Amino acid sequence: MSSNAAAVSPDTAQNPEPHKPQSLYQKKRHTSDIVLRIVIYTATAITVAALIGIIGYILWNGIPHITWSFLSSPYSETRASMKGILPMIINTLYIVVITLLISAPIGISAAIYLTQYAKQGKLVRAIRFTTEVLSGIPSIIFGLFGYTVFCILFRLQTSIIAGCLTMAICVLPTIIRTTEEALLAVPGSYKEGALALGAGKFRVIMGIVLPCAMPGVLTAVILAMGRIVGESAALLFTSGLSYNMPSGFFSQIMSSGRTLTLHLYQTAREAASPDALNVAFATASVLLIFIFILNRLASLLSKVLKKG
Repeated sequence: MSSNAAAVSPDTAQNPEPHKPQSLYQKKRHTSDIVLRIVIYTATAITVAALIGIIGYILWNGIPHITWSFLSSPYSETRASMKGILPMIINTLYIVVITLLISAPIGISAAIYLTQYAKQGKLVRAIRFTTEVLSGIPSIIFGLFGYTVFCILFRLQTSIIAGCLTMAICVLPTIIRTTEEALLAVPGSYKEGALALGAGKFRVIMGIVLPCAMPGVLTAVILAMGRIVGESAALLFTSGLSYNMPSGFFSQIMSSGRTLTLHLYQTAREAASPDALNVAFATASVLLIFIFILNRLASLLSKVLKKG
């Protein structure tokens, strides 16, 4: 024991450094970090709780009233046994598909032109500023414009096709801006390498740039689709509130027809009886489920495209 103790001299022993007191600045920074973390966690908890509470409340009151008869039968205001939403589902699909067929090619083509062909100058800045302004305009103003131009000036009356044309204008800014961001995110080396190998500009865009940006383009289309499904104010002026069962494609798009959101608005507005309120909750639940499925499919498709 004595020999081992003697072998360790005081000079070679490593003594821990004395604890240095924190400066006032370090204490303030530590306190501010704790306060900021508490604020962030509290805000996150409130947001998540509010979201779960709203969705849970709607589903809790709506899912028990969703039956096969509710999904597959027509609607009647006078007959209690006919409170189905099949016409509204068909009208919603009509408006979503036709609107995307109009707006998606125009929006994607405009984004390709702005990022790949147009010279970055005053014109491009003006177009981008215009799209940003249009994306912030309330949808009811689009509805008033669509009613004045398409329903009255073009004599389309209140019809699904008038609603589709109005919604195409509504979602164009979203498609253009989101597609632009996706195209600009593609590394420039891809394009430069293909051009150096002798490929034409159009072939480079269609064969390299656009496929690489496809997940972002798909996101733009999905965002537009969600806007169309959830829109009510613009369609209230243009597509109308008819709940008649569609008799044919061309006859239906030229006639009035309410979507699921308009049906929800109308039934909730006239919810003088518990049955009407149950129909409103069930319709809202169908909308939430539809949007959830849509987002999941978009997410899966985006992952597949990224892997490809």
